[in-house]
Amino acid sequence: MNANSFHHFLHIFLNLIQLTCFLTSTAISAAPLSLNCGSKDGGNDADNRKWEPDTKYLISGHKSISTTALTHEPSLSSDVPYMTARIITGETTYKFNVNSTSRYILRLHFYPSNYPNFNVSNSYTILTTNSITLLNNFSAFITAEALSQAYLIKEFSLAAFNSDSITVTFKPVSRSTRSKSFAFVNGIELITEPDLFDDKVGLVGVSHNYGTIDGVSSNMQCMFRLNVGGQYIHPTNDSGGLMRSWYDDTPYMFGAGTVTHIANVTIDYRDLPEATAPADVYRTARSQGPDPNTNKQGNVTWTFPVDANFTYLVRFHFCDYQHDKVNQRVFEIYLNNETAFATADVIAWTGGKGIPTRKDYAIYVGDKSGEEELWVTLHTNIQLEPEFYDVLLNGLEIFKLSDSKSNLAGRNPVPSEMMQKQLIANRDAIDPDAIGVKHVVGGAMGGAATIGVAMMVVFVIRRRRRVPGTDSGVTSWLPLYGNSTSKSTVSGKSQCGSNLSSDAVCNCRYFSLVEIKSATNNFEEGNVIGVGGFGKVYKGVIDGNMKVAIKRSNPSSEQGVNEFVTEIEMLSKLRHRHLVSLIGFCEEGNEMVLVYDYMGKGTLREHLYKGNKITLSWKQRLDILVGAAKGLHYLHTGAKYTIIHRDVKTTNILCDDNWVAKVSDFGLSKTGPNLNQNHVSTVVKGSFGYLDPEYFRRQQLTEKSDVYSFGVVLFEVLCARPALNPNLPKEQVSLADYALQSARRGTLEEMVDPHLKGTITPESFKKFTECSLKCLADHGLERPSMGDVLWTLEFVLKQETKGDETRNDKKSGSTGGGTVEVPIQNSDMIAMHLNTLNLDDDEYDYDSDDGNAFSQIVDPKGR
Repeated sequence: MNANSFHHFLHIFLNLIQLTCFLTSTAISAAPLSLNCGSKDGGNDADNRKWEPDTKYLISGHKSISTTALTHEPSLSSDVPYMTARIITGETTYKFNVNSTSRYILRLHFYPSNYPNFNVSNSYTILTTNSITLLNNFSAFITAEALSQAYLIKEFSLAAFNSDSITVTFKPVSRSTRSKSFAFVNGIELITEPDLFDDKVGLVGVSHNYGTIDGVSSNMQCMFRLNVGGQYIHPTNDSGGLMRSWYDDTPYMFGAGTVTHIANVTIDYRDLPEATAPADVYRTARSQGPDPNTNKQGNVTWTFPVDANFTYLVRFHFCDYQHDKVNQRVFEIYLNNETAFATADVIAWTGGKGIPTRKDYAIYVGDKSGEEELWVTLHTNIQLEPEFYDVLLNGLEIFKLSDSKSNLAGRNPVPSEMMQKQLIANRDAIDPDAIGVKHVVGGAMGGAATIGVAMMVVFVIRRRRRVPGTDSGVTSWLPLYGNSTSKSTVSGKSQCGSNLSSDAVCNCRYFSLVEIKSATNNFEEGNVIGVGGFGKVYKGVIDGNMKVAIKRSNPSSEQGVNEFVTEIEMLSKLRHRHLVSLIGFCEEGNEMVLVYDYMGKGTLREHLYKGNKITLSWKQRLDILVGAAKGLHYLHTGAKYTIIHRDVKTTNILCDDNWVAKVSDFGLSKTGPNLNQNHVSTVVKGSFGYLDPEYFRRQQLTEKSDVYSFGVVLFEVLCARPALNPNLPKEQVSLADYALQSARRGTLEEMVDPHLKGTITPESFKKFTECSLKCLADHGLERPSMGDVLWTLEFVLKQETKGDETRNDKKSGSTGGGTVEVPIQNSDMIAMHLNTLNLDDDEYDYDSDDGNAFSQIVDPKGR
């Protein structure tokens, strides 16, 4: 071999070595890595994805063992990777070779089951990667229980480390000298992330000017990823091979009613990387709807619980497939009531239909207010006078950015007192001999350790009780009753596995799916009269000529099933002039439907805000309020058991064709305390702006919580403005707070609806506002009962009626301007008690003129 040949051969050999090294160092970046921790053979998951064992990536695994979960949660999406685990008793590190210039997605899977010889409540973890703290004092057990989830997924987006390896280190945290602490992990994914972030992202709310953060070099945790207006998108349907899950946005919404859109269009990504979001995200959207007057007054708002003292990157995904010209739809974007962008015009950004784009903004969430929340609000831009007053959003992602100490760790959620008590009660119901444990737990004084012990006890017992197909986390529709001739299929999601009572089934008519489709012309979109968190509401006709409202559940909604059951259970046993009447229901296949009488005048809110065709006079508003108060008073005192509505608001007060007010939507209602209690401990639910602050703080529900919400309604009727309006100055955002401040300053008159000024007598105004302010008292004991509120409203109404008689003007619609005459009900408290306090007398009292109601026509958000 001559010298030239040798040098040529050597050159090829060196190139091969370099190529081999390059391929080795980028092996992870070329294909996703999925580890089934604690498994000897790896395995395939339910989607046939290959997971490999984790042992060869351990560089200090002598303080860890492989094990298998003792229980199998029916709602697990797959046995792989959740049924095996790596139990870590001392500091343990994984090492992965990576491309030093690439970002990576690190996804961790936790299944807080019990494992042989290990009590899952003793697991607290510190997790770091290179120099970044991802989790600190993390309890998968407490987190899963607090969130009512069987398993957890934590996802992090890591910036390039300028290193050829990533180390992931688990370290257990000792919480007690008497128990053995450990960490654990069930699955690890490491995926190369394309260039999806910008080096300069505007920081909102910094001295009213934009600062910037560097998205490229930031380490982040994905907190929320939503397919706005659409259904859940499975990881296998994600774009770019990133295996992300995109969730329904409905549970995070509150505010004005919205319309969802689904378009069968081709998405033209142009210069946007397809990995930004799958096409299905851009084919669905949420907007306000066709009424420009309503849209000018309202907004679309989402709220998210977040960790305080962190900066968040909020990514908006837009794709307009309805308009094609600039200034047809222009809107404002707000983060926590700070303007992020005032003139958002998707067509101006993209240049045409079906072309997606994304916009990133950052905001710091401190702890000054004590509320760890992030609000995202869209409002149509009125000043630019666009052709259509509307907003648009297709997708939303929220990322938490590491702080100055390279920390991403937040706190464990605090399990509520209600959760402990309820689960212990469930345990005692099936294991009376174990009641002594309750006293041990109750007497412990170990703070978080006490919670861990209590949660552990009930966790084990609850696992023993579970039967496949009956757990609250089971991902399937389940039959709600046993008498149906049709069977449910397994599809969609469910949050309820309990059956309806026999009384509920007997008292309601069961509709077949064929009947429902016939009534709505196969759920024709032209029949939609409202959209809510439960789903769409359709106008329909049954039995030839009977108008009905048909509320159809959205199978992708996380909140609908429990409300479906509660609504049937409640309304099947209640009959009252001022409560909605349920005709029947359908539960067949993957459909769940509620059927009510058609409600001709819709919600109270529709007739309050500027832009409506009908302007209600003061007497008309009082009459509606009296009717609603009668319905609530009956729930609190007249039914067989005290019933707390828990979601009183103007969209849940409906009016029939004769303007008779009825309380609707019993999906969140709870049976009140017995004689030995003064409250019900329960998870906080309700609508923002109407929520009792004492209930929020203490998680103790009483009928006075309804009184507080009704107090907000009283001011909403008086002032004709929403309970929450993030677009107003900070001190005016909350109507309740603003009313209390105005009362202290003596300026309540300035809040009154201009349509009412000069029509309310001073005595009536004084009596009405005194009652309303008492309803908003911070402590429930200081609030009046609903009976006292009703008495005051009837007194005010009679004073107004006497004033009319004095002026010989008995017409309630005399103010003109599109007002309508509403019949005044000349009832009083004594008559009301005689007619409504006996459930047996009213139970089957159907009146064709009084039973027209259906719940949740518009806007059941913010729960």
